[in-house]
Amino acid sequence: MKLINIGFGSLIADNRLVSVLSPDSAPVKRMIQDTRERGLLVDASYGRRTKSVIFTDCGYIFLSALTPEVIAARAEGAAEWGGEEDAEA
Repeated sequence: MKLINIGFGSLIADNRLVSVLSPDSAPVKRMIQDTRERGLLVDASYGRRTKSVIFTDCGYIFLSALTPEVIAARAEGAAEWGGEEDAEA
């Protein structure tokens, strides 16, 4: 398991990541509201404008102030970087 920094010291496990989307479309906004009502929304934007919505395999949605491109680059970096962690486990 590798961790991806989604901003301001918040981390998410890369194996839980399903997709990263922009929060601008109406369907994504509805999903955010539904998830908030179910208590599965995690706001990791620390009051800043939400630029990406991160969906996980367990139903949680994370809001981040980083763009989807930055999070995708960090996820790819986590996948390439992980060789040493696997050896320690």
